[in-house]
Amino acid sequence: MTAQWKICFAASETEPAVEARDRLAERFGNCGPNEADVIVALGGDGFMLQALSTASQFDVPVYGMNRGTVGFLMNDYGEDDLPLRLDAAEEEVINPLRMTAQTLTGSTSEAIAINEVSLLRAGPQAAKLRITVDGKTRLEELVCDGALISTPAGSTAYNYSAHGPILPIGSDVLALTAVAAFRPRRWRGALLRNTSRVEFSVLEPEKRPVMADADGRQARNVVRVEVRSEPHIRHRILFDSGHGLEERLIREQFA
Repeated sequence: MTAQWKICFAASETEPAVEARDRLAERFGNCGPNEADVIVALGGDGFMLQALSTASQFDVPVYGMNRGTVGFLMNDYGEDDLPLRLDAAEEEVINPLRMTAQTLTGSTSEAIAINEVSLLRAGPQAAKLRITVDGKTRLEELVCDGALISTPAGSTAYNYSAHGPILPIGSDVLALTAVAAFRPRRWRGALLRNTSRVEFSVLEPEKRPVMADADGRQARNVVRVEVRSEPHIRHRILFDSGHGLEERLIREQFA
């Protein structure tokens, strides 16, 4: 017997997503996220990250349907069998990263990232970074276009494009990956426990400005950035049966 789902339909601003939301809401009803059993997100991966951030405030899962481009975190779009798909869906729980960034002016900002936190050069010259893990300096100077810390869920995104490893969803590790490293020439990064506290210190920040980005939330002219897992925040994602995040990550490695 199909469950009677109380659904909050949410859509990105694209026309296909908005039209899909209106049709689905008319067919299955619509409610606010505070009343819902599930949020159905219509869009691409970028919108999925926004929906997960909203959903974590109410501890409800998000089931995405792709109305965007790649849609790695999304399920295929379909209307007729939606309640049955929700009944059979597999749930993955993801803990995000917390970025704490200090700028040249002394201000501090925080942001949450489901995929990755990245530091990128913001001027014509390469960045110079010192990397400390759990209070111990591990790399005195990395000359690069940038560096990033990725979760398993985000390891197929920017991390993979920067030649970082794809991480199994249950691996309890983070990927530390360099972006276009110049010195050390062959340094490709490291695998760290997900309990690690990673600190990036920007060397010569005025001459070599650096920005930090947490899933699109940016801090400019940073001098120090701390990144750590946030175990107290739970992002719940629903996937069609047999197409969970672990399976998707394995498939990506053989694509």
